[in-house]
Amino acid sequence: MLRAGIVGLPNVGKSTLFNAVVANAKAEAANFPFCTIEPNVGVVAVPDERLNVLAKIASSVQTIPARVEFVDIAGLVKGASQGEGLGNQFLSHIREVDAIVHVVRCFENDDIIHVAGSVDPARDIEIINIELGLSDLAQIERRIDRTRKLARTSKDAQFEVSVLEKLAAALNEGKSVRQVSLNEEETEIIKGLELLTYKPIIYAANVSEDELATGNHFVETVRQIAATENAQVVIVSAQVEAELVELPEEDKADFLASLGVEEGGLKSLIRATYTLLGLRTYFTCGPKETRAWTINAGMSAPQAAGVIHSDFERGFIRAETVAYKDLVTTGSMNAAKEKGLVRSEGKEYVVQEGDVMLFRFNV
Repeated sequence: MLRAGIVGLPNVGKSTLFNAVVANAKAEAANFPFCTIEPNVGVVAVPDERLNVLAKIASSVQTIPARVEFVDIAGLVKGASQGEGLGNQFLSHIREVDAIVHVVRCFENDDIIHVAGSVDPARDIEIINIELGLSDLAQIERRIDRTRKLARTSKDAQFEVSVLEKLAAALNEGKSVRQVSLNEEETEIIKGLELLTYKPIIYAANVSEDELATGNHFVETVRQIAATENAQVVIVSAQVEAELVELPEEDKADFLASLGVEEGGLKSLIRATYTLLGLRTYFTCGPKETRAWTINAGMSAPQAAGVIHSDFERGFIRAETVAYKDLVTTGSMNAAKEKGLVRSEGKEYVVQEGDVMLFRFNV
């Protein structure tokens, strides 16, 4: 299961947001820095209305959604890359995730202390990005020192040094590794480094309840910064999400409507994280269950089958496949077959978003 780490300065709403994400998570949300020391982990379902539609068509007993793991990482502070505020420990936690959700405080509230004394999204983002960049730079410089010795006799090592020096130059200019143009060969070189500023990122602009529908000038600042990194911004309100968790299901829609929105920002955040990680969904559908399966974009039919069980990939024969829209339009698998919409796909087929599949295989 792929993991997204929730990061940010202390007291920006990370743990409150995390509690709402996993609904029953027990992360402590307190009005002081470093209330989260060990990372809290929660697995959340990816909202997907297609599941219920397919389950109804197949009269499935249960539905099983795709899932993403969220990790609540303690607040970073200026100097984290030099160990301030247990920074090295927290940075190592970030290194273990696949994507970063950077929570940025975009609300005024005198009762919630800001670690820097005022609300300033640009400054807050810069603090975090500098610390991540300094950590990457230190790691790259150590790698360059080791690799230079090999570069005297190895062309591969010479190439690696040139790539690492290219990244070091960018980091010294205040850029992230994400902003550096890399070809396939260069990307392969740095894959094992788990660089913090190379990880895909979403900025979660945490606003007050009253500004969830409209955003504010703080959010616009975050959007301007995100645009320079081709990053996405999702507006959330940790306050609203915390209240939603406590409400009965039948009251949630009315509460959201009173705020001028159809859903809370968390559903958008979870979907955006799933997409950010380059994930795709295909479905299996039958009387027992309708299930969403997670694959990486570009996976072949046998590889997708292997997500269910390795035997499916080894013994793959073919995949009976129908597009979600075609199945819904026709109303049943039999009707889709009669109209010639169910295809028999072989080993070279690249699975598409929303495919409904039945695998044929030899044991």
